[in-house]
Amino acid sequence: MTASAASAAAANRGQHPRGELGTAVAAARSRIGLVALLLALTAIAWWATVDRMAGMDAGPSSNLGALGWFVGVWVVMMAAMMLPALAPTVGLYATMTRCRGLDRPLVFAGSYLVVWGCAGVMGYGVVALGRSLLAGDVAWDSSGHWLAAGVLFAAAGYELTPLKDVCLSKCRSPLGFLLGSWRDGRRGAAELGARHAAWCLGCCWALMAGLFALGVMSLLWMALIAVLITLEKMLPWKRAVSWGTAALLLALAIGLAAAPEAVPGLVVPTGPANTMSTMTQMHADTSRTIARTRPSSPAMP
Repeated sequence: MTASAASAAAANRGQHPRGELGTAVAAARSRIGLVALLLALTAIAWWATVDRMAGMDAGPSSNLGALGWFVGVWVVMMAAMMLPALAPTVGLYATMTRCRGLDRPLVFAGSYLVVWGCAGVMGYGVVALGRSLLAGDVAWDSSGHWLAAGVLFAAAGYELTPLKDVCLSKCRSPLGFLLGSWRDGRRGAAELGARHAAWCLGCCWALMAGLFALGVMSLLWMALIAVLITLEKMLPWKRAVSWGTAALLLALAIGLAAAPEAVPGLVVPTGPANTMSTMTQMHADTSRTIARTRPSSPAMP
């Protein structure tokens, strides 16, 4: 940590989290090139996500595909959703470190995404296990919409718990986090990125569970959750934003339980065919069309 950064950190050690957010934003402005790079990566991640999800089933019961494919898509999704809120923290870290290059800040951000990738593997496992154990019981027209509503009810309740408040406070106080956990070097950057991701995971796991309940392959719900996460971490009115998020999740839960068809933007599954991604269906239809139009081999004399 540089002497100037250390003195600034000491001066701001006891300030309110709102002031810490201001410090992080100011540090991000001082490393505008790094922040611009992170925002460019965010834009690329959104473009890649839109491209990957084109034509896919965006409903709650969409097939997650093979594990390797899902993890690849999930990590790109997390880059699109989380990097905007992470950028001030990375900028502050880059200001506090002695190294002026991009390698350590990028290691910090990469380690952060690795933790979220592991969270995606866990989410995939939970969904796969639930479908294996409950089989038809989780079908949308059976009790699937009640299960999705229950997940959103739980997510709304978690928004108001002390654990959520502690984790969110860590995410909103990057200066205090970096001062309390500082490690030097690239290995230290990886450890800091992973620790910061762990706090963010504690803060946002319920919102991500809500994304699975609404449709993890839906760009609309993905964008909504990304906006909620960014607002919770960046706006100065922490309690108001948390209560507002809880109210929105509660309204969505009630809508899923009472009248799923009335929920704006929700792709309601209409039958067993919706458990397969539309992309797979299109691929199968294309294969059949090619097989029908392929000229037959001439008969042998």
